[in-house]
Amino acid sequence: MKATYIDYSDTGSFSKTLLDYLADADNLRPFYGERPTLDGFKVQIARKKNFSQRQLLFEQLQDQYAGLLEEAPVVDQNIALLKDKKTFTVTTGHQLNIFTGPLYFIFKIVSAIRLAEDLKAAYPEYNFVPVYWMATEDHDFDEINHTRVFGKKISWNTEKIAATGRMATADIVDTVRQYCNTFGLSANAEALTTMVEDAYLKHDTLAEATRSLVHALFKDYGLLIIDADRRAFKTVFADIIKQDIIGEKSFKAIESSSSELTTLGYKPQVQSREINFFYLTDEFRERIVRADDGRFEVLHQNIFFTEAELIAEVDEYPERFSPNVVMRPLYEELILPNLAYIGGGAEIVYWLQLKANFDQYGVPFPILVPRNSAMITDDAIAGKIYRLDLTFKRIFKDAESLKNDFVRRQTKHKLNLKDEWMELNSIFEKLKLRAHKIDPSLSPSTDAVKARLKKAINSLEKKLLKADKRNHQEALIQIDRVKETLFPGGGLQERTENFAPLFLKHGPELIKDLQRHFNPLDFKFTILY
Repeated sequence: MKATYIDYSDTGSFSKTLLDYLADADNLRPFYGERPTLDGFKVQIARKKNFSQRQLLFEQLQDQYAGLLEEAPVVDQNIALLKDKKTFTVTTGHQLNIFTGPLYFIFKIVSAIRLAEDLKAAYPEYNFVPVYWMATEDHDFDEINHTRVFGKKISWNTEKIAATGRMATADIVDTVRQYCNTFGLSANAEALTTMVEDAYLKHDTLAEATRSLVHALFKDYGLLIIDADRRAFKTVFADIIKQDIIGEKSFKAIESSSSELTTLGYKPQVQSREINFFYLTDEFRERIVRADDGRFEVLHQNIFFTEAELIAEVDEYPERFSPNVVMRPLYEELILPNLAYIGGGAEIVYWLQLKANFDQYGVPFPILVPRNSAMITDDAIAGKIYRLDLTFKRIFKDAESLKNDFVRRQTKHKLNLKDEWMELNSIFEKLKLRAHKIDPSLSPSTDAVKARLKKAINSLEKKLLKADKRNHQEALIQIDRVKETLFPGGGLQERTENFAPLFLKHGPELIKDLQRHFNPLDFKFTILY
């Protein structure tokens, strides 16, 4: 593939908060640590050098990867490297979307892989390992139980239970068949079918299935996939669990930051609660709240703890305490030698709400790196864009604006009445002066007539444009088709489309091309064709 790049601000698709972060706006600086630059990483390496959970991390990943390492030497090597104090991670995370969900799931992981490679090139004396953190404890099943492929929505309709990572895949067979039946017949289709069926039909839980599919796609790049829904990891987190629940310590810090961001004109993405943990079993994941009598209640389960009982429960069963969206980042940074978190625009925004919480617990705040965003097309569409006298930058404008601009560029007629209006405006200024001399009270009447005429001129201009569009009907239809292809449903391709159609066309070269052309620290929107 070939690549071209445009500024995120030129796409009209990203929030003011993210754009201000990329622009290093002064008012956002208190809400993050080091800048996402090579110099920033040098400082971050020094800050994270005393990470103490390396042996635990190594042992847990060895266990989680049982049976998967024989044909994955790079992954095996990266797990072993975690024991070295000169090894650090760059991490991205996401929910367990079936069949990987939207394209940006893939983009996130490739961004982490490429960033690890770039850091190794800049600092060869250290090791950098890309990590995908599976959101196995998330319980929002409706967000992950479907994907879209070739315009068709394919859903796994089953009863959600507790954390999605623990859900059994026994009844996903028909959904897998629907998905794979869209592939057609080709070598790439056969390869993808094998990966999908091995993942979802040969593993018992959604976490295991997701690990299998992502591992099959990225094992040659050394990606480590971590499931933190483990007792051993939660034991490390136990003291913070108690402080959050009993002292409401996290709530106070995050609320303060959220209030400050709101005052600055930024909209917070997440809401901290007084208690930011769920009680998790194989049957349910429910919020913990403080009851009126001072005890701690697990909602909807008739389970209560006194403070002493809660402390004992955390100590004995830390795996039963599941962090919500504002505490998961702290958990992640506590058990990984992590330098950076790679996230989407909304994720970067909510991480900005969290730095004060990291500071009060003494946990280093990671560098925030927006994932690479991209659009993938082909030479046929690229050719249409150029034949329509458009550019990849201009194609981000709405379809009506593109069509109006096209007609104005191509027309043989003068559609703009600006010159005529300037002449009329000059006449009205003379009329206004004459009326004022006769009676000063007539000036507003002259302005009113002028305003009505301006409105009529604008209306006439629109009618001229509409009439001339009939002379370019075929080109305007092509503009609509290009927009529909590149912006399905009116949004970015990466936010709705699954990777399967692209894998069927390009095979494993798809990931190689993404890795080759993504530049995580350049902060440009990538267009591949």
